[in-house]
Amino acid sequence: MTMKKSLLALCLTAGMFAALPAVSLADVNIVPQNTTAAPAIPSATLQSLNWVPVNVAQTQTIELGNTGQTLNVPGISGPVAAWSVPANVGELTLTLVSEADKTPSVFAPNVLVLDQNMSPSAFFPSSYFTYQKPGVMSADRLEGILKLTPALGQQKIYILAFTTPEDLQRTTKMIDPAKSYAQGAGNAIPDIPDPVARHVTNGTLKLKVQTNTSSSILVGPLFGSSGPAAVTVGNTAAPAPAYTAPAATAAAPVATAAPAPAKKAEPVLNDTEEYFNNAIKQAVKRGDVDKALKLLDEAERLGSTTARSTFISSVKGKG
Repeated sequence: MTMKKSLLALCLTAGMFAALPAVSLADVNIVPQNTTAAPAIPSATLQSLNWVPVNVAQTQTIELGNTGQTLNVPGISGPVAAWSVPANVGELTLTLVSEADKTPSVFAPNVLVLDQNMSPSAFFPSSYFTYQKPGVMSADRLEGILKLTPALGQQKIYILAFTTPEDLQRTTKMIDPAKSYAQGAGNAIPDIPDPVARHVTNGTLKLKVQTNTSSSILVGPLFGSSGPAAVTVGNTAAPAPAYTAPAATAAAPVATAAPAPAKKAEPVLNDTEEYFNNAIKQAVKRGDVDKALKLLDEAERLGSTTARSTFISSVKGKG
C-alpha cells in the first residue's frame, strides 16, 4: 500500500513541492520548469555577464547598488546578480535572501536557473520568495529555498537574480519590531501598524550553497511523463556545446503508461550502471522511494538494463 501511494504521489506531483518553503500552496503556486514565464534573455547577453562563483558551504553577498550588473532586456529592471555554482557535487540546496533596509525597502528577487550551456531550466518568480521576520542574527527579509539536482556531466550551473517592472509596483508588509519581540516573549501584541517596504532596484542579496541529501527539483528536460514532473538542470545526456533537438528518426520509445524518451543505441557504461544502482539502493534504504524512482527513470533513459531489478529487489528488501 505504501508503495502504491508513493507511485501515485509521483505521478500526480512528481515532487514539485519538495522545495517550497513552509507557506500555503494557495499563496505560492510555482511551476519551476515553466521558464516561458521568465524574460527572454539572448544567449550572447547571458555569456557577457560576470558570473560570480559560489562554492558549497559558502555564502556570497552582493550589494546590487555597488556590484550589480545591468541587463538591457525587456522585463528586467535595474541591476542583476549572477552566480555560478558547482554542478558536480550532487544535489544542491540554495538559500537566497534579500534583506530589507531601514527605509524600509527591499529588492523582490526573481531567479532564473540555467544549465551548463546557459539554457533556461527553471524559473522562480518573486512570489516564491516570502517575507521572514527578523531573528537574533537576521534582518527583515524575503527568502526562498531552491533544491536542485544538476544532471550528470555538468561542471557548473548558473543562477540569475533580477527584479521586474511589475515587482516595483508592489510592496511587502513586514512586522513591527515591537510586535516581533512581544511574540517571542509571549507578551500581549501591541496594536500598532506594521511597516510596509516598497520594492526597489537595489538591495543586499545573499546566496548560500549547500549539498542536499533529501528530495529535490531536477532542473532540465523532463523524461517519462507528459504532465507536471521534476525538472533537471541541464541535458541528462553527455554534455554538448549547445542544445540539439531530438531527430525525427529517433528509435521508438519503450512502451510505458506515459510517453518515454527514445533509448540510447549504445549500452550504458559499467561505471554509470553501478553509480545508478548504488544511488537507487541508498534512496530506498533512506525510505525516499520518489527519489529512487527518479533515478530508475534516468538510468533506463540512459540504457541501463539492471536498474529496474535493483529497484525492485531493494524495495522488497526494505519491506
